[in-house]
Formats: sequence, structure tokens, C-alpha cells
Amino acid sequence: MPTKIQSDLFNMRDERFAQFNASLMPTTKPQNVIGVRTPELRKYAKTIRNSDDFLSELPHKYFEENQIHAFILSDIREFENCVKLVDAFLLYVDNWATCDQLIPKIFAKNTDKLLPWINKWIKSKHTYSTRFAIGLLMRFYLGDNFKSEYANTVISVRSNEYYINMMRAWYFATALAKNWNDVIGIIENKKLDNWTHNKTIQKSIESYRITQPQKEYLKQLKI
Repeated sequence: MPTKIQSDLFNMRDERFAQFNASLMPTTKPQNVIGVRTPELRKYAKTIRNSDDFLSELPHKYFEENQIHAFILSDIREFENCVKLVDAFLLYVDNWATCDQLIPKIFAKNTDKLLPWINKWIKSKHTYSTRFAIGLLMRFYLGDNFKSEYANTVISVRSNEYYINMMRAWYFATALAKNWNDVIGIIENKKLDNWTHNKTIQKSIESYRITQPQKEYLKQLKI
């Protein structure tokens, strides 16, 4: 029997959107995508955010349940509770969308406390734990918070997983936009694998935050 939450989600279903959304997430079974749009999921998440039972009922069956879970965690205001619940949830994340939309606001205020957890997740054998950790380094540790050791940590990740290497490229493209002088040497000295190196340059060239002279220079560094 479906749970009340599942029944509520099916009542919001858009079947054409389900087909479209499933096509964007090849790692998620199409039958596990109900077809509820993100704004509706965010609103619904707020109505059940105090439901401890839902957060403990892992794994969820449907993509939308995972999305709701991510949105609830993103609004938790106490760091220790939030980070432990995130740690428990990450191993059940099976797609890039849920991974990238899990952005706890409290993390931005506790970047020192967060680093040990990032170091744990980035070494995980689970694709989306590693992707999540790199995403956190991109969101919270560039600009004035940048340190070369963070970039070196991302360099050290070695994987054949598309969704990990795409996030690595996204990280370095963003780092070039925010910390060009600190990061350009990584590209000049070809410290990344060829695919991530070229994808970083591609994403940088497509970015409005990179100047035209910088883009022309990056084009010369393609492998």
C-alpha cells in the first residue's frame, strides 16, 4: 500500500513531465519518477518537515521522495543534527539532481566544522557522496575562502564516473572565475586528466564570468 506521502505525490502528478524528467536522469529508473515539479515539492516539503518518521524511512522508492528529503534537510537549522542526517541520506542518493539540490543553509555558517565531513565524503566509493563533497567545496570554499589544498583535494579524485568528473570540471571552471590567479596553473600544468581538463576549459569558455581574453588563452590550453 502506498504511504500517505506517496499518495499525495501521485495526486500532484504530471505524466508528461515525469517522462521528460526521467530522461534527464539516466541513473534513476523511469518507473520511480512520479512527475511532480520542483516548486510543488518544495512547498510540500515544508508541510512535513517535522516528520522524523519520513527522514528515517530509507531508502525511499521514488525520486520525488528523495527530493523532499533533500529539501527538508536543507532547511534544518542545527548543524550537528543536519550533518548527521545528510550523512545517513547520501548513500541513498542515486541521481545528480537530488545531489545538487541538497544544499543545507546551515553549512554556509559552519564551514570549519564541515571540512572533516567533506574529507570523508570525497573519499567515498559512492558516486554521489563524492560529487556532493566537491559541490560543497565549490559553493563554500572559493573566493575569499579559497585555499590551494582544497583544489588539490579535487585534483586527487580519480574516477571514471561521468557525474564525478563533470562536477570536478564544474568546480575548476567556477574556481577559474573566482580565483583565476590561484587556479590557472593547474590548467597550464595539466594536473587534471584529459577529459576533465578539456571539460573545464569548455565550461569556462561558455561562462559569462570569464573574460574574453581569458577564454582565448584557455582555448590554447586544450589537450
